[in-house]
Amino acid sequence: MDVAESGTFDRVVEILRPFRKSEAPIERGSDLADDLRLDSLAVMDLMMELEERFDITIPLNAVPEIRTVGDLADFVAKQKAEG
Repeated sequence: MDVAESGTFDRVVEILRPFRKSEAPIERGSDLADDLRLDSLAVMDLMMELEERFDITIPLNAVPEIRTVGDLADFVAKQKAEG
């Protein structure tokens, strides 16, 4: 993970923190549904928040592929780079 990706990961974690329904630590491998207990509504709210904060678009068809916090941070970094 390079410095830019690390910064994106840190920002994603900060944005994600209020959405989780578990006190499990937020790590790259943390599963959004299983470990952090985000339900589908929370995931959609999180995606909208990330879109707004990073000024990106997260297509609905990409959401099922995003399982972990690392997947999410990588996706956001890729969308920012393509910006």
